[in-house]
Amino acid sequence: MSKPDPTKPFDAFEKHASEYDAWYDKYKPAYESELLALKQFLPSHPEKLRALEIGVGTGRFASPLGIGYGIEPSEAMALLAKGRGIEVVRGIAEALPFKNQTLDLILIVTSISFFTDPAQGLREAARVLKPGGQIVIGMLDRESPLGQYYVEKQKESSFSSGARFLSAVEVSGLLAGLGYEKLESCQTLSGIPEEIEEVELPEEGTGKGGFAVLSARKPGNRIF
Repeated sequence: MSKPDPTKPFDAFEKHASEYDAWYDKYKPAYESELLALKQFLPSHPEKLRALEIGVGTGRFASPLGIGYGIEPSEAMALLAKGRGIEVVRGIAEALPFKNQTLDLILIVTSISFFTDPAQGLREAARVLKPGGQIVIGMLDRESPLGQYYVEKQKESSFSSGARFLSAVEVSGLLAGLGYEKLESCQTLSGIPEEIEEVELPEEGTGKGGFAVLSARKPGNRIF
């Protein structure tokens, strides 16, 4: 019997990688709003750190944010990320191919909605982070107005049909339960991304903006 392929749920991204990537050029104000929100919690020079994006996709976030490494289940997406200078390994969040306590920073942007087991993915992130290391998560907040809009439209999209949207409160709870500390948050995207005409400044907290950003730290004395 053949071994199950853990990358199977990402077939849509494999088949439509170029279409996915083109979205960011077409709707730049929304994309740049997301980048701006993520930058609120990232260090000044992440390129000097050993940093990884889980679910790096086509490199649209890792590249401009100075993240040097990526893990990605879709080969087609990974090829585009490599073209943007990212060193990519094919794999999934729940089984990171990195040794314990070897990374300074982990970035996750939207891909947490596609984790088979979000708690295990965040546990793996903690395992590979150094003591005091940082995790930054950008996500669609299911409880926001935009999140509810996407839940209603989910079955109509080839990309989100396989997603399990989470709320920022749920992910914050997972982080706290795993022992992460110093949780901070901000939000952006007041409306539908395709209709946003100007870059939006991030606001504190979650629940209002469709794109939520959470930042937390691995404790210095916690063993995962």
